[in-house]
Amino acid sequence: MRSPVLLLVSSALISAAAPAQQRTYANPVDVDYRYNFEQINNGVSYRTGADPAVVNHRGTYYLFMTLADGYWRSTDLINWQFVTPSRWPMQSIVAPAAWSDGERIILEPSMMEPGAILSSTAPDTGKLDFWVRKMPDNPGTVNKDPELMKPGEIPTGPWDPGLFKDDDGRWYLYWGSSNVYPMFGQRIAFADGKMTYETHAEPMLRLHPDLHGWERFGQDHCACWQPGKPSPSYMEGAWMTKHGGRYYLQYGAPGTEFNVYGNGVYVGEKPLGPFTYAPYNPVAYRPGGFAEGAGHGSTFQDNAGNWWNTGTSWIGYNWGMERRIVLHPAKFYPDGQMAVSTRFGDFPHYAPSSRFDDPDKLFTGWMVLSYRKPVVASSTKAGWGTAAVTDEDPRTFWVAAENKPGVTLTLDLGAPQTVRALQVNFADYQSGRFADAADIYTDFVMQASNDGRTWQEVARTEAPRRDRPNAYFELRQPVRARFIRYVHGHVGAANLAISDIRVFGNADGPLPAQPGGLVAQRHADERDATIRWTRVPGAVGYNIRFGIRPDRLTLTHQLWADELGAEPSLSKELRSLNKGVPYWVAVEAFNESGVSKLSGVVPVR
Repeated sequence: MRSPVLLLVSSALISAAAPAQQRTYANPVDVDYRYNFEQINNGVSYRTGADPAVVNHRGTYYLFMTLADGYWRSTDLINWQFVTPSRWPMQSIVAPAAWSDGERIILEPSMMEPGAILSSTAPDTGKLDFWVRKMPDNPGTVNKDPELMKPGEIPTGPWDPGLFKDDDGRWYLYWGSSNVYPMFGQRIAFADGKMTYETHAEPMLRLHPDLHGWERFGQDHCACWQPGKPSPSYMEGAWMTKHGGRYYLQYGAPGTEFNVYGNGVYVGEKPLGPFTYAPYNPVAYRPGGFAEGAGHGSTFQDNAGNWWNTGTSWIGYNWGMERRIVLHPAKFYPDGQMAVSTRFGDFPHYAPSSRFDDPDKLFTGWMVLSYRKPVVASSTKAGWGTAAVTDEDPRTFWVAAENKPGVTLTLDLGAPQTVRALQVNFADYQSGRFADAADIYTDFVMQASNDGRTWQEVARTEAPRRDRPNAYFELRQPVRARFIRYVHGHVGAANLAISDIRVFGNADGPLPAQPGGLVAQRHADERDATIRWTRVPGAVGYNIRFGIRPDRLTLTHQLWADELGAEPSLSKELRSLNKGVPYWVAVEAFNESGVSKLSGVVPVR
């Protein structure tokens, strides 16, 4: 039943908020992420999701992820419904491999010793069967320190597996998650409830952070856990895609705990290689914005033939592995280059029902109207103020003095704006939950006003009741409003905590001017470059767009203007370049009205 405060909303206004056919989505993906149990003895409670594997099985999309106690299904890549499985490992599943062979979905968990592989011919029902009750020992597996291993010996596993069935019916397994070992690959076979290894596990790829700037571990590729604490990089998250007769072996790097987690690719002519490093790497990369990080995911085609890439976005407030799932459009160019568009990657995008040629055109053009806007709360716990609600940072948050129905948060946009969508992102502060339960759900109403006195309901949580840690609402129709108000009903956590309320739409006024004065200087260490341009008056933020061709700027680094200072000349260091590879770069500015014309494209010299 709805809480009493929500029943007070005028029935005359409910029709204005009635759900329409939603056309858009916004990252992080709006699913009911599960509470993690691994830190129960430490009392650290948080919702999380990571390592997404999405498969298109007979026209329906199925999403598997780490430690979820089940999976999700969708028919439109917008609305996802949780499916409770008929059987599931006691310790849940981590970083699973998933593949559809047209008849069934096959699901292989990460494992350090031989275990079971599951399958389903009716995934909508949750009925899972054993495809392989117990895998055989992988020949050559030993549990030794790396320096003691002999030729032909391999580490225990397969951890972070990736499954692939080729057009000729042969199966392949790729696996590995390590800061020491490479990614391995081998041909396998399934028959009569058994799996066999048909080839010995051989190295497929390994990281080279000395050559590839984006493979350096740590915040902004510092090659460290923290200043003064060096760390090697991690390779993980195997996924294979075949396109145009080529084999694209994908991997995540350099580590999930920081903003620079991305996906890279090696390309070969055969499923077991040899593979060549793609000079345009990384293919999925998003070190800035609200949903930072795009690594360790999957690549799949939708029902219209469009390509998509999933990944893992980092939060890391309660624990290093506190994360969310992101979804970005992708494409393969005629010359074979793989690219994933993360430009405005956590702003609303269209989920198309027909074929698209340019992934960037899926961006709706709806801008963030709420950045750094003032917020008033009906109650606040000491030390957890409202400024965090509009700072576009999932690691800062407001906490209510009491978790009870009727608590409000009111955003002042400064002037009436055209509002088209809303996203409410909840945080976990001493939540005290470590498993799913019937009372873990979110219930609230969003209202709009021009004068702060007369309110109109514009969105509400609807049945079926579920938890919505990153609740996204596309409004039925655009609303002119200066004030946006959150009216609380229920959360399943001990505390009501909100990291960000994000308001999307367009403000009145001109677009920002085209950036000028662009200069790009490569450092002696070719992995790094400094980009300089002239500050654009009134810009809220900038996108540095770069790539290995002047007509193909496939990578984006988003920045907020107030991160860069108020000097006439602005600068940012890129630390994600590949040695020996030429680059071109341009800059665009954006404000609440929209996006500027792209600056001239210049070489990085």
